[in-house]
Amino acid sequence: MDGVSDAAKRGPQDRLAEALTEDMAAVNRIIRARMSSEHAPRIPEVTAHLIEAGGKRLRPMLVLAAAHLCGYAGTDHQKLAATVEFIHTATLLHDDVVDESAQRRGRPTANLLWDNKSSVLVGDYLFARAFQLMVEPGNLRVLDILANASATIAEGEVLQLTAAQDLATTEEIYLKVVRGKTAALFSAATESGAVIAGAPAEQVQALFTYGDALGIAFQIADDLLDYGGTAAVIGKNTGDDFRERKLTLPVIKAIARATDDERAFWVRTIEKGQQADGDLERAQAIMAGHGALAAARADALDWAATARQALTALPPHPLRDILSDLADYVVARIA
Repeated sequence: MDGVSDAAKRGPQDRLAEALTEDMAAVNRIIRARMSSEHAPRIPEVTAHLIEAGGKRLRPMLVLAAAHLCGYAGTDHQKLAATVEFIHTATLLHDDVVDESAQRRGRPTANLLWDNKSSVLVGDYLFARAFQLMVEPGNLRVLDILANASATIAEGEVLQLTAAQDLATTEEIYLKVVRGKTAALFSAATESGAVIAGAPAEQVQALFTYGDALGIAFQIADDLLDYGGTAAVIGKNTGDDFRERKLTLPVIKAIARATDDERAFWVRTIEKGQQADGDLERAQAIMAGHGALAAARADALDWAATARQALTALPPHPLRDILSDLADYVVARIA
């Protein structure tokens, strides 16, 4: 025996899923019912391909966990969790078209299996379904949170598009992009769960801060994994961000410290898109040489610490402990 408990061996996402089993079963029933279409069979085909692809359903679980942490005993949190998953899935469908991606969660993307038109239009349908769902609880403040998050996500994607391949992109701009395209839905998930539970203002703010910081840590970790993870872990090919010429945090840090020769390399590969065999390995070596990867990981750890600290405003609860562990886990993936 190695002395490690079964609970310790399971990751926090697995423990969260186990704690929310009944709720998630209800959420999945809502998702399957609402992604159907009587007149357009392509909609459930495309949606099922992505939704059933083995994603962890982290964002909907954050809604449920936040609601339970704040003492909620109703069922509207299940509709909000499904709403968040639909928003997330819609953005993935659109992202894969914009990025011309071929792989998502280890499988061919919908735009590759069908076409760009189907991916965009089914994404639009899921956004519409999300708005139908978020109205049903009849809570105007929740509607405001989720509607604003949807707009912020779109804004973040457009900002990323305009900042892409621009070596003048700063860490401040990067953070705005991440807060838009990733953290906005994390924080909307946790905040809406608290609001539907009728939690006091300090708990609502704490859960918003937790979701925001967790989302930022999560995205930085994903950016780092692209330069050192495996396809099995990240669900796409290692180096995709480099090939797509994305200015993620480790690249931005390396560019800020670049020699003239290194800057010429970044101009050629990122700004001009003239990439050759061995360029990914050189990019990794440059980033490692300047400590850019380690510095980005330190930033992710700081955001994880911010997320954990925010939870101290909430009462003791097993779910609070799991959420705290989750903040560590998203960064531990890049250890």
